[in-house]
Amino acid sequence: MTPFPGVRAQPVRIDPAYPDEALVALNKRDRKLFDVHRINLKTGEVTLDTENPGDVGDWTADNANQVRAAQVNLPGGEQLIRLRKDAKSPWTDFQKWGADETFGGIVGFSPDNKHARIFSSVGANTLRFIEVDLATNATKVIAEDPTYDVSTLIAHPKTKQLEAVGFTRAKLEWKFLDPAVQKAYANLQKVRPGQVTIGSRSLDDTRWTVAFLTDDGPVYYYLYDNETGKADYLFSNRPALEKYKLAKMEPIAFKSRDGLDLHGYLTMPIGMKKAPIVLLVHGGPWGRDTWGFSSLVQMLTNRGYGVLQVNFRGSTGYGKAFLNAGDREWAGKMHDDLIDAKRWAVKQGYTDADKVAIMGGSYGGYATLVGLTFTPDEFACGVDIVGPSNIFTLLSTIPPYWVTFKSVFDKRVGQLGKDDDFLRARSPLFKADKIKKPLLIGQGANDPRVKQAESDQIVKAMRDNKLPVEYIVFPDEGHGFVRPDNSLRFWAATDQFLSKCLAGRAEPPSESENWAKFSK
Repeated sequence: MTPFPGVRAQPVRIDPAYPDEALVALNKRDRKLFDVHRINLKTGEVTLDTENPGDVGDWTADNANQVRAAQVNLPGGEQLIRLRKDAKSPWTDFQKWGADETFGGIVGFSPDNKHARIFSSVGANTLRFIEVDLATNATKVIAEDPTYDVSTLIAHPKTKQLEAVGFTRAKLEWKFLDPAVQKAYANLQKVRPGQVTIGSRSLDDTRWTVAFLTDDGPVYYYLYDNETGKADYLFSNRPALEKYKLAKMEPIAFKSRDGLDLHGYLTMPIGMKKAPIVLLVHGGPWGRDTWGFSSLVQMLTNRGYGVLQVNFRGSTGYGKAFLNAGDREWAGKMHDDLIDAKRWAVKQGYTDADKVAIMGGSYGGYATLVGLTFTPDEFACGVDIVGPSNIFTLLSTIPPYWVTFKSVFDKRVGQLGKDDDFLRARSPLFKADKIKKPLLIGQGANDPRVKQAESDQIVKAMRDNKLPVEYIVFPDEGHGFVRPDNSLRFWAATDQFLSKCLAGRAEPPSESENWAKFSK
């Protein structure tokens, strides 16, 4: 439906009440900006609906399928929501909040379009779910938690009435607003163990497809009769996994060295209380690890490694104080949290101090490079996947469509031209000569976010210093590896690399998994 070379498509609204059209944001007119287009799903016709004035990063449509809200990241990191009464009315400033508020914004409208539904931390530490009366500006708090941000909503597919609000604590938990939905969830929890999510619902709400998410097996799908309470099994997404006993992911919590409450997950190999550990660092960094099945975690535990995941400061989901504690702390206190996680695992007896590797993608790749340069004695080895090595070049080569998000980088990472010495001091590239331990780097040649130059330059610096590094570049990948053949090749390389480093079990690569021709 959007066959435009070099153009990124972002769905804005697809509503069953309007089955023949979709609202989609495209950076077709200007690669830096997304305009909303109305696509006729029968004819394929693409029509410009709402043009971006130059600063809008996100759009929201109301229940009449009209674009009514625009979210703007202002210079300095402030955020602004603009509203309009209808598609023909002018935009007006609706709400503005400071740079220290956590990521939030408008998430939709009430069924009658008279109230805006918003995730906001204004007046609180955590992201709350509120509704604002568009006529009077009166605000009502619908749901909040003192420790965790609101993360998702459930609304009726046809009436749009709100039914439940979700908070991702150690696992996803719900505050139910509709007793009927609460009863349905209670019925479903009796069907089988797992975290229940609704996949889709018939418009008359009599049939649901539901998924049961687990940490140690595939996703199981059922057809649920919302009138009788009966659930019929459909299938699992990976039936081959059903014959294996897989490792359990356990929530953990501990204190950072300066007193912050840190949360995360530990997955140990089956039957082992102590093992070499891979500290697996999430990307973003403005995201978080969550509970559930991970094929990478299961591969690592199968090889005899524990997997430690920690939501370090700067991660989302734990309120604005925790998020803001990560400001300008790349290679600083954010990294201290990772070291504290490692030391916690050692103190608890899960591993030995010299048997911990660090691995991650994107920001996690950066954290890996920081681990081997800033703290060269802490980790046995590292695996960096599309990680930036030089914050200067990272910030100067961000994708054109990130221009409206640039103020967030200025606040939370540092500003080019103003903080140059600081940014240099936090860039692993300039400490490449400090690396002592083995390093494997994986990169996609077409990565728009972390250019190949980020990996090229630290590889060159290491080789100039006669330091060994394994470097794999896939010419047909972007920010991470999504082609199955490439994924198998890279994880086969990682399998062998970690086996040499941590002495875990490794499977000899097949001919199709050989990565030699992609090594540089």
